[in-house]
Amino acid sequence: MHLLLFSTFKSKSPPPANPLRLPSTGRTICLCMTDSLCVSDCPVCFRFKVYFSSRLNIIDACIVVITLVVTMIYTFSDLTGASLIPRVVTFLRFLRIIILVRVFRLASQKKELEKVTRRMVSENKRRYQKDGFDLDLTYVTDRVIAMSFPSSGKQALYRNPIRVRLGNHLRHVVAVCSLGEKGYDPKFFHYRVERVFIDDHNVPSLEDMLKYTAGVREWMAADPKNIIAIHCKGGKGRTGTLVCTWLIDSDQFESAQDSLDYFGERRTDKSRSSKFQGVETPSQSRYVGYYEVMKTKFNRQLPPEQSLKIKSIRIHSIAGVGKGNGSDLKVKIIVRKKLVFLCVCAKQENCTVFPDAGTNSVVISLQEGPVVNGDVKVMFESSAGLPKGYEDCPFYFWFNTSFIENNRYGSIPPPPL
Repeated sequence: MHLLLFSTFKSKSPPPANPLRLPSTGRTICLCMTDSLCVSDCPVCFRFKVYFSSRLNIIDACIVVITLVVTMIYTFSDLTGASLIPRVVTFLRFLRIIILVRVFRLASQKKELEKVTRRMVSENKRRYQKDGFDLDLTYVTDRVIAMSFPSSGKQALYRNPIRVRLGNHLRHVVAVCSLGEKGYDPKFFHYRVERVFIDDHNVPSLEDMLKYTAGVREWMAADPKNIIAIHCKGGKGRTGTLVCTWLIDSDQFESAQDSLDYFGERRTDKSRSSKFQGVETPSQSRYVGYYEVMKTKFNRQLPPEQSLKIKSIRIHSIAGVGKGNGSDLKVKIIVRKKLVFLCVCAKQENCTVFPDAGTNSVVISLQEGPVVNGDVKVMFESSAGLPKGYEDCPFYFWFNTSFIENNRYGSIPPPPL
């Protein structure tokens, strides 16, 4: 809403000969009131449509028009017995001031609502509350920042508003990593934006991890004042994966587990809640461990490739999951975003199911299982009505064949349902 705040004032000139005529200052104020309806930064038709969508604006406009008409009659007509007209004009102007006060109050309430909403969405993540800012932003170290997605439009109501000029606060930023499909104009960060594309609740490829750390090393070495700010949607899982990867690469931590624990400790505000705000997806933690091995064992190079054939999948703690024997499951194996294998346990299609009630597990033996190489994603669907999470399936996991030892990956218990 386009507002114009004005005030009346006394003229130093002597009163006019005709007491029914206003000085030029009064006419000027009327013109200013009319101008509040006419001046706009957008097209006229659109402006009027938006303006008159609010009841307060309609009342305000009526007051402006009535005041203008009454003032013009009062100014240009030689009426007698019109002593009440100035009182009417004064009352209407006073009423408009009340409306403006109400508008400003609503604007203040909107700011408070935004503040509360952002804190609810960020939960107990540690926030940056200095220099007039209140942002879902955490200094993991003096030179590494984790934050949520810098948003505009409706999303700015509950996430970091990009028009707060985060770029002015983060003057030395090279990598605000846009993890996923969303983007924004890089001018807000002085065009120092690098994007690493990772689907929500998934993992980066080993190649992307090495490319990312190489770019950060170069940036950090260029100037001791340079910092990196990393974000995804909520600034937790994918953000934490890359933050921990850099902590290992920069020798701030030797082990993946120590870096993961530290990130979770820094990102969590325990004064508000004990809920853990670190990396929780097992596959993401696993890939941080992969990077530890690539740095210490392979000198920041990709490990030797290894092609393996998946013969069977064992699931532990199967009781209470779906039908409790694995017969309701459908298994998909994906490599490089392409489906390479599909089996339906209910129909024994491309697989045979062997439940073992004694060990509370099930073995899904694959018929002509696929030969896979590199990053592999295994997804599970259910026909028994299991709650669906991300990727529209109950659970899934990632692994890389180069880190398989003795031809066995191990067992992966299903996540809590």
